Amino acid sequence: MNTLESLPVTLDAVLEAQKLLDGIITRTPVESSRALGSTVGGEVFLKCENLQRAGSFKVRGAYVRMAKLSDAEKKRGVVAASAGNHAQGVAVAAKSLGIKARIYMPLGVALPKLAATRSHGAEVVLHGHNVDEALAEAKRYADESGAVFVHPFDDVDVVAGQGTVGLEILEQVPDVDTILMGVGGGGLLAGVAVAVKARAKELGRDIRIIGVQAENAAAYPPSLAADALVPLKKVSTMADGIAVGRPGQLPFSIIRELVDDVVTVSEDALARALIFLLERAKMVVEPAGAVGVAALMEGKIENPGTVAVVLSGGNIDPMLMLKVIQRGLSAAGRYMTVRMMLDDRPGSLATIARIIAENDANVTGLDHTRVGGSISMGDVSITVNLETKGHEHCSQVLAALRAEGFQPIVVH
Repeated sequence: MNTLESLPVTLDAVLEAQKLLDGIITRTPVESSRALGSTVGGEVFLKCENLQRAGSFKVRGAYVRMAKLSDAEKKRGVVAASAGNHAQGVAVAAKSLGIKARIYMPLGVALPKLAATRSHGAEVVLHGHNVDEALAEAKRYADESGAVFVHPFDDVDVVAGQGTVGLEILEQVPDVDTILMGVGGGGLLAGVAVAVKARAKELGRDIRIIGVQAENAAAYPPSLAADALVPLKKVSTMADGIAVGRPGQLPFSIIRELVDDVVTVSEDALARALIFLLERAKMVVEPAGAVGVAALMEGKIENPGTVAVVLSGGNIDPMLMLKVIQRGLSAAGRYMTVRMMLDDRPGSLATIARIIAENDANVTGLDHTRVGGSISMGDVSITVNLETKGHEHCSQVLAALRAEGFQPIVVH
């Protein structure tokens, strides 16, 4: 393994970044989670970067990168591309430094993220149908105009800025054994790994650093196995903040040397984690910020000891939140949609309603139709949305329906 001093980002660089950020960012709190602690058999602390300025850790790296520009570079302005957190981080940093910022965002960007980026004073240009197309246009503009391109993760100053999260965790949870966080391109994970591993070496301690990815957007496990960047052919996850199909070259060079493991979690686990954070921690967290909690809840981390989980962001589109909440409730057995065929005669629907009521489930929606290619004459198709009380209760309701001769198919 390379020595810490030979890596492209060092502890000294992170300490310098911490000085630059003094008075600029929020020193986000750490909250204890007894509910998670009882699940994993140890203390669990949540590092609340969802409460950071602009709603995520991204402002740390963006500010450090831009604060170190020359006066001539600052006059030329900066340009970036993002669908959310990086855009807002760059916009806030630019406003603090008095630098003109142009941000390229895809045409389908969530309206709250678009409005927030503009509210921080950045010029927003909508271009392309995804971040890659926006990124290509941002780079073209940088080459054409001379504006400085601010990369979201593949930059030494950005990585150093993100590493200040690790320094704060060590101050707030000095006996931490394991630190978990989401990883997309790798800037946060690389920066925290540099800061924490260097401090741990000075203290003669071993602190594990573990990255977490959504299983449908997990480029790091195959890349680490091949010891080379392995791009994904397809990325599909609700965790848009870490939906990166190719690791950053710079973060990868650090992560492969310092990070202990990168694990993956399912979409259902992500949804359950978001519900847990809303209900038990009273925290609004975006899917990318909840992956560490999902990993703990799924039992992906063995012998974690005292754990710190970075809730990396809280910028979630309300429409996405509605969908995620429904999926999370469904995954926990607290929401179920069933479809079944009935005889088209008076009383059939009443029988269904009686069975559901007798089994203490609550109907939240119902669709009733006689028209469709698979519906025979004399039949009717109904789809019922039910509020339930867990997987056992779902099974009880389904069994009661089947006992009366119905054939319910679970849709959700």
